Amino acid sequence: EKYPEATGPLLVHRLDMATSGVLLVAKDKDTHKALAAQFIDRSIQKRYVALLNGELKQNNKKGNINLPLAPDYINRPMQMVSEEGKPAQTIYEVIDVVDGLTRVNFYPVTGRTHQLRVHAAHSQGLDCPIVGDDIYGSRDDRLCLHAGYLELTHPVTQKRMTFTAATPF
Repeated sequence: EKYPEATGPLLVHRLDMATSGVLLVAKDKDTHKALAAQFIDRSIQKRYVALLNGELKQNNKKGNINLPLAPDYINRPMQMVSEEGKPAQTIYEVIDVVDGLTRVNFYPVTGRTHQLRVHAAHSQGLDCPIVGDDIYGSRDDRLCLHAGYLELTHPVTQKRMTFTAATPF
């Protein structure tokens, strides 16, 4: 009743089922198309917070992970690092280290399935799985991966908009 012209809701992007945080939903097909185009041209800014199980072996407080990803057809739904895979790039920065756990911000440049989870856990990535990652690490109370920040251009007003959600862990 509040939005009588709405033909949605239409999800503009997706989060892994256990990931918390900001999710973008469009009310109609035109808005969905305009917002989806911003994801495709990478003009949407995203930041995820993750708690990693361990401390980074390298002393880099910031870095860039470039590991191509492909489906692991034998072990679905897993993804694997493969030169035959699609490019996957993640920028990271360490926020803090407490009691052997490393809190990081992830800024995904690409948006592959399980990209942040694989880039965290893989030995050529950060070599520290995300706490609670039952696919690439070990089960815990929850997956400590949170979509905390999303910045986009409003498809009608053309003004930049920011959406945030407080980190629950």
